[in-house]
Amino acid sequence: MKKLFHTAAVFAALLSAPAWAQTPAVKVEGAWARASVQGQKATGAFMRLTAKDGARLVRAESPAAGLAEVHEMKMEGDIMKMRAVPTLDLPAGKTVELKPGGYHIMLLDLKAPLAKDSAVPITLVFQDTKGVESKLNLTLPVGTAAPGGATAGSMMDGHKH
Repeated sequence: MKKLFHTAAVFAALLSAPAWAQTPAVKVEGAWARASVQGQKATGAFMRLTAKDGARLVRAESPAAGLAEVHEMKMEGDIMKMRAVPTLDLPAGKTVELKPGGYHIMLLDLKAPLAKDSAVPITLVFQDTKGVESKLNLTLPVGTAAPGGATAGSMMDGHKH
């Protein structure tokens, strides 16, 4: 019982703490992942990234998914298209938002559903302006809405991978 209480307390602290981390190169804020349901094989992860001196997000990894990719959603004419991007530039000092309907991390081939109020580990791999790679390990809270309350329900509607 004591161990269960400790685990619950640690988990509650994780979810109530700001979802950000910092490396010398990149600050991550407002990170979260969208909950999925049984049979759903993909979902998205969202956050704000700020690189003090400029950097590139070159890949993402997660043990919860068979594949994690940086994706972009954008309108082409009257059609919303989604595609993987090889890298995402993070201009020096400017915040780049990964959000539903824009850039985001796609978690594909989910190994199990991501339940609301759980957490998912994600590793972001950055490359600085000199080409040096660094990894940032995050644990994202899983929910149905961004920390500010905007829902992400429509991001995946009608899209197949």
